[in-house]
Amino acid sequence: MRSISDGMALDLYKAIANSSGATGEFLQSKIKISRKQYYSRLSNMARAGLIKRKHGRYSLTAFGKIVYDSERSIENAYNIFWKLKAIDSIGVSNELPKEEYSKIVEALIDNYEIKDILMKSGKTTDKVPVFSKSKEVNYQDEARVEKLAK
Repeated sequence: MRSISDGMALDLYKAIANSSGATGEFLQSKIKISRKQYYSRLSNMARAGLIKRKHGRYSLTAFGKIVYDSERSIENAYNIFWKLKAIDSIGVSNELPKEEYSKIVEALIDNYEIKDILMKSGKTTDKVPVFSKSKEVNYQDEARVEKLAK
């Protein structure tokens, strides 16, 4: 993640992802950065296993494709952050009926991937938890309790 953490590297990474085997010249002309910055970022991404170079053309590796898809999902979620906050703050109690939760998600969220993620959390019970800042979950303690229960 460090190799694509700055804006220029992320732009270069997206340019590689959105082009079909782009050449170095094409990428360098598309992203306005110095040669040293360009090669440094390419080198970091290649070492991280995100991109590969074959016959002078750059493309994403299988790992790079997964990271790119995840980055796009995060970017989409960030773009609708206020809607996600609204979904979290709508519930007055700690639980909301599944039907009501579904209606709220359907009304506010247009992105099917995000909708699917939000709806998966409610498939196993009739109620969906509404997250609040006041209650922090200690996953290590929960894992210990679960082990003891078995």
